[in-house]
Amino acid sequence: MAKPVNSRYLVASTVVLFALSGCGTSDGGGDGATAPPPRDKGPLCAGEATAGGLHVLRGGGFRLPGGGGVQYAAAHADGKTRSATVRDGARYEADQKQQTVEPGQQITVSGHGYTVTQICSYRVVLEPQDEKVRAAVAAAPDSLESQGGPADNGLCFSTNRSVLAAASKGFPPKGETQSLLDNSGVWTSPTGLSITAHVGSDAQTGGISASCAGIKVAGYEDVRVGDTVEFANVLFKVSELSDDVVRMKRTSA
Repeated sequence: MAKPVNSRYLVASTVVLFALSGCGTSDGGGDGATAPPPRDKGPLCAGEATAGGLHVLRGGGFRLPGGGGVQYAAAHADGKTRSATVRDGARYEADQKQQTVEPGQQITVSGHGYTVTQICSYRVVLEPQDEKVRAAVAAAPDSLESQGGPADNGLCFSTNRSVLAAASKGFPPKGETQSLLDNSGVWTSPTGLSITAHVGSDAQTGGISASCAGIKVAGYEDVRVGDTVEFANVLFKVSELSDDVVRMKRTSA
């Protein structure tokens, strides 16, 4: 006659097999999937954007008049307040000066003074304190036609109303959707802005990048449906992420 099985051994063996099989784990069954990074805690914005402010987009740089530039290197939020790390220079280089700033703070970037008037998850707005800088960034370019490279500085890094209007017209109207193909398409505006996108393997997050006048002007990583992004002073909300496309709905005029 066979000996009876001790129930304690049976339970222990079952637990071991369960653990080894990976059943019920948080990674979706041991298939190597990872959870998306945590959402930004917000608030979406702190402070107020000014009409003459320079919009420095997250993950990108802004080439300043007279040389130099500034980058929005990192966003910080704890649910109540928001700050940002900004870095000197229009593009990343080793040993650049960087500082963490808050709304209302006065800072010096590339030798000129600015007031940080607004910080959002997607942009930092800097108000020039030097009237010469303010006038230079607001000046009308010789042409609204893109020439490519640094010749497009007056189109890509400008607060001029005619330039912003021309860039705005390159996008679908408010309420309509801009589609970006995953890893295979480059969308280019009449003013020289180029935008590309990619979708994560789980289609829960994606990335949207933009360049203009040879400078990476935005690098939105780990965006999700509902996140706000900005290009050429136009606001969008990510409306869809799928295996082959990123769609964003225009939310500003």
